[in-house]
Amino acid sequence: MTDLAVAIVSWNSARVIEDALRSLIDDLKESGLEYEIWLVDSASSDDSVRIVREVFADVKLVACAENIGFGASNNLALRRMGFVDGARIKELPKAVFLLNPDTITHRGACRRLYDALIASDEAGLAGARLTFADGSFQHSAFRFPDLRQLWTEFFPTPGRLIEGSFNGRYPRAWYAAAEPFEVDFTLGATMMLKREVILRTGGFDERFFMYCEEIDWALRIKQAGWRVICAPAAHVTHIGGGSTSQARPSSLIHLWKSRLLLFDKYYPRWKRLAARRLLIAGMRRQLMASGGDDELRRACRKVIEMARS
Repeated sequence: MTDLAVAIVSWNSARVIEDALRSLIDDLKESGLEYEIWLVDSASSDDSVRIVREVFADVKLVACAENIGFGASNNLALRRMGFVDGARIKELPKAVFLLNPDTITHRGACRRLYDALIASDEAGLAGARLTFADGSFQHSAFRFPDLRQLWTEFFPTPGRLIEGSFNGRYPRAWYAAAEPFEVDFTLGATMMLKREVILRTGGFDERFFMYCEEIDWALRIKQAGWRVICAPAAHVTHIGGGSTSQARPSSLIHLWKSRLLLFDKYYPRWKRLAARRLLIAGMRRQLMASGGDDELRRACRKVIEMARS
């Protein structure tokens, strides 16, 4: 029986995918876990598919003809693993690790994350402790979005509020303590889920093409009665911005389309209206600061249109 199945979604990730897979495989080989690795490529135009085929023959590769989005690509991997209606639970991996391609898995991370998840009957989802490529601290988990977080994105805010609960952050001391702690959601770069959770909650909502899909799933996981935890003893380097930085203006549109969908799906009407007004005001500020970047200005105007609709 497979203990752990890993799913990685790539899009033009040739620059980082080899290091990601090598570090992951090195760690898994030492973990004592029975494992399999799946990689779904969303129609990359670079050498991502060639690298995986030629260098990592044991990785189960699914090459898509079009970019179907992050959530849909992960769902495709889950279906290939056997997570379909009527699946026999004992034939499925005990847990699934959703991992970004722009990551370096440090030794012991997979086992520590797996053990933290399996050890708690109440935990349904666990995320690792993340650092940036230079080793500096990176927030790995957050509180669910609210109007305060929207405010800090656009308007002057004291640094102590940006780094605190006002902006949905957890204390850095909690990560340093290395003990698992409960959170609202973990960053989508590392998400390990029990098979029962996947079967019960059904994977990502594919209406979220990019961004917020991990928040939506964490909300549904909590609504179904499980806890979400961060396990800081499991360390993963998250380079960040690998795919999305390749298309910044379009990423801005995807970001706010997803955030508006999240507010519309879960929040009361007054909060949805307030969020849209904050977003319009914030985009106007970005327009004023955008200078001669016509592509960015068009993206800002598009976001304003979405907020008004």
